Amino acid sequence: MRARRRVVVTGCGAVAPGAASARELWSNATKGVAAVGPVSRFDASAFPVRIAAEAADPSGEALAPLGTDFAGRGRISAFAAAAAGAALADAGLAPHGEWARRAGLSLASGMGTYGHAEVFRAAAAAASEPDFPARAFSERLREEVLPHAGERQTPGALAARLARSAGIEGPVLASMTACAGGTQAIGDAFRWIRRGEADVVLAGGSDSEIYPMGLASFCLLGALSRRNDEPARASRPFDRARDGFVLGEGSGFLVLEEREAALRRGATVLGEIAGFGSACDAFRVTDPHPDGLGAILAMRRALEDAGLAPADVGYVNAHGTSTPGGDRVEALALGAVFGEGLPRVAVSSTKSMIGHLTVAAGAVEAIVTLYSIRDGLVHATLNQETPDPDCPLDTVPEGPRRLDLRAALSNSFAFGGQTACLAFVRA
Repeated sequence: MRARRRVVVTGCGAVAPGAASARELWSNATKGVAAVGPVSRFDASAFPVRIAAEAADPSGEALAPLGTDFAGRGRISAFAAAAAGAALADAGLAPHGEWARRAGLSLASGMGTYGHAEVFRAAAAAASEPDFPARAFSERLREEVLPHAGERQTPGALAARLARSAGIEGPVLASMTACAGGTQAIGDAFRWIRRGEADVVLAGGSDSEIYPMGLASFCLLGALSRRNDEPARASRPFDRARDGFVLGEGSGFLVLEEREAALRRGATVLGEIAGFGSACDAFRVTDPHPDGLGAILAMRRALEDAGLAPADVGYVNAHGTSTPGGDRVEALALGAVFGEGLPRVAVSSTKSMIGHLTVAAGAVEAIVTLYSIRDGLVHATLNQETPDPDCPLDTVPEGPRRLDLRAALSNSFAFGGQTACLAFVRA
């Protein structure tokens, strides 16, 4: 049997709340900068939740490597193009290079956004008629809809466009496993390289749910924090007073390479992905299994895949959304995996600073986990004021902490019971 190929990360790119790059994301995380504030993109005054973690529109310069036309295809596309282009540049790979012949692209993206003007003005006009005027509605909708509407609503279209823009000729995949998607996309890319299906993979996630219908949907679920008067203190994973997550947006991409090929070309190795695990707890659409079965399986499978024991892991970048039930279940799952060794494992949540980037969360948090191992530094979990006895974790509340890390896990859990976990080791 052929030995399994090793997979390293040679480039990272990100667009996140308060950060236009992966380096700025990491700098903010280590400084404990909260990027949550009032919603500014539209009038949210009538919503019960009026706060979010917004990301700035990528500049034309940021979009240039893969094409400025991504800006006209919605925020998800623009975020993805900027982060993916930055990851390639960080890895020292130019679009359409020789590397792209044996390269793949693995993307997790949201369902796409649309503005009120595209649908609701037409619907409002039609609703004023005694009988629904289908023809008038369709004509008004045609006038209101913005360009590339169909493409914006088809996640697979973005993956294909990114691959064309980079010249990638290998496998292309679009994942949609909700908030586990970014981690799943990286995990699938890792498996491609390990099995020899590709030598390089551009992998990541991109999403934006900060628009009226997106915000309304999460409000109706009762999943969001209502601390409108104190945005910076709203996201408080594992704190006893947590009342829901904060909606965020953005994108993260990693360049994965077969280790020996990366070393031969003189690439800078940021870290190694050693294992990946995924599972479904098969319980309920909107709630995790109360015993954390899916989360336990994903973490154990990642450790087994990496050939690691729980005692090898010094840090977990938690899914840590700040929802009452979700955090409790994740803490329970961590206890099951690490047992008596749990108190020596640092556990922090990047979402305490940048909110929940939904489908993109796992990819952005994978970058943070990778940098944590590289620098031997883990960031704090903000807003840890009252420890929750149901979450007996070392959440690094005091500020950034220096640690000699050999291995770390990055968790992502999602609606439908979908769970995923990446195991990183030091380069």
